[in-house]
Amino acid sequence: MLTIGYIGNGKSTNRYHLPFVLQRENIKVKTIYQRNPAHESWDRIAGVHYTSDLDELLYDKDIQLIVVCTRIDSHYEYTKLVLEHNKNCLVEKPFMETSEQAKEIFSLAKEKGLIVQTYQNRRFDSDFLTVQKVINEGKLGDLLEVEMHYDYYRPEVPESAHSFNPVESFLYGHGCHTLDQVISCFGKPDQIHYDVRQLLGQGRMNDYFDLDLYYGRLKVSVKSSYFRLKERPSFVVYGKKGCFVKETKDRQEEHLKLFYMPDHKDFGIDTIKHYGVLTYMDEEGIIHEEKVKSVKGDYGRVYDDLYEAIVNGKDKTITDEQTLLQMEILETGVKNLK
Repeated sequence: MLTIGYIGNGKSTNRYHLPFVLQRENIKVKTIYQRNPAHESWDRIAGVHYTSDLDELLYDKDIQLIVVCTRIDSHYEYTKLVLEHNKNCLVEKPFMETSEQAKEIFSLAKEKGLIVQTYQNRRFDSDFLTVQKVINEGKLGDLLEVEMHYDYYRPEVPESAHSFNPVESFLYGHGCHTLDQVISCFGKPDQIHYDVRQLLGQGRMNDYFDLDLYYGRLKVSVKSSYFRLKERPSFVVYGKKGCFVKETKDRQEEHLKLFYMPDHKDFGIDTIKHYGVLTYMDEEGIIHEEKVKSVKGDYGRVYDDLYEAIVNGKDKTITDEQTLLQMEILETGVKNLK
């Protein structure tokens, strides 16, 4: 059994963590710390202890893992405190404000013999897992280009913003999803071209980014915008022998926002209308086009991997090197803001 506690009782904890953790019989949620109980807006979970005394988590000998689900500007402080009290730590993304903070935290964890990592749940998105499956099957041939899109139409959000904070930027907030997918799949790129913008001009929020990561002949483009009235496909993959187009995103977040939880058998599951289309030429020159059944996504797999690392001593799936590379890319991106 892995016994855990949470720092933070907001949307992140209650929407993106607890619905998956509570499905797992080998994990027990013991305590949730909330700094301002008066602002509590989520229903309490039966059997879980709620407190506004952080020491109840830090000094509880039963708790092996503490999850930090707070604003990014407090990640460093809380994570360091957790490690100093000899607890393993999972941190919401973006991991830290800077790569220097990340290096210090990883160093402290290594010194203490503890595990610390970021909550890269999007590694277990259905659309991304399906793309990996298609690539691995080899029908596309040698890869030439991958396009990844994560679009919104939310003009009211950048219109209402009148200042720019790098760690609260669109690049930090959403690039941390897609860049981790790229890094986990392809590793460290040979070079990167950055196009990071404030479409509404100086002094507003960053609302657009287009990063091209090069791996030899392969180019991986990571693109996001707040001004896409019609979303672009989630993924488009081109190879020498064909292409794969996945129009729609993973549906887990869609269902969570509707309070349709993982205890439903069809939670996050694509129907046939959501399936991607694979078009390729076989060895005889015949062109095929077929729908590809989507792989099931599951954000909770982050916790499965942590359980194996903490309880059974296995290696972490989300490595320090991958997280540091992501942090460095994010930092460089905001420095190239236009």
